[in-house]
Amino acid sequence: MQGKKIRMDKFLAHIGYGSRSEVQKMIKQKRVKLNEKVIYKPDTDFVIEESIVTVDGKQAIYQEFYYYVLNKPQGVITATEDVRHETVLDLLSLIDRRKSLAPVGRLDKDTEGLLILTNDGKLTHELLSPKKHVDKVYYAKVSGMITLEDVEQFEQGIVLNDGTKYRPAKLEIISIGHTSEIYVTLSEGKFHQVKRMVMAVGKEVTYLKRIKMGALELPEDLKLGEYRALTASELKLLKGEKPDAQAV
Repeated sequence: MQGKKIRMDKFLAHIGYGSRSEVQKMIKQKRVKLNEKVIYKPDTDFVIEESIVTVDGKQAIYQEFYYYVLNKPQGVITATEDVRHETVLDLLSLIDRRKSLAPVGRLDKDTEGLLILTNDGKLTHELLSPKKHVDKVYYAKVSGMITLEDVEQFEQGIVLNDGTKYRPAKLEIISIGHTSEIYVTLSEGKFHQVKRMVMAVGKEVTYLKRIKMGALELPEDLKLGEYRALTASELKLLKGEKPDAQAV
């Protein structure tokens, strides 16, 4: 059975070689080969599984979905484009930026940590759907002394004066002092949620970092501003699947 055919310009645009018009220009410049033969027409179609495509002598590998993990730094906004501020996509290489990637959810401008970027809309929906209750874990520094009463209030859920309701959340105390350290686990992701819940118990978040989403933890070797593709085992963790023993 023959595989499905795809146009060359669509193929190259999808895997990040540029917009459709940019790719068409590359083809006209004789930089693209199909099975070792130069092609001249952007609408040349072919079967991916039966073909080898090269651009400037390097093989172009097709992949339907892309999954990246980014350690977001402060000062960068979670958006695909913005005329005034640096976005998380600006941190990517040009070829990765062109893969129709989008952030899964958002982190505030001054919040650091784990952010997933993908073009898999189904997975994005699964991770963000209120019905799925995918846990997100944050590390925070707080101005003020966190108490056991605060822990109980988080467990019961919090209602703000403006009527905003937050589901029960887990508050773990790491250290207590004029500046306290805590972990907060949420099953939802409302606007400024950690900061507003902490403020509701009379304290203020001074530093916030997301360290876990579902079963996926922020890789320890990923520095601020760095990103990389998820490994097969990390992707399974993100999807709530059990990683293969040999892949862990």
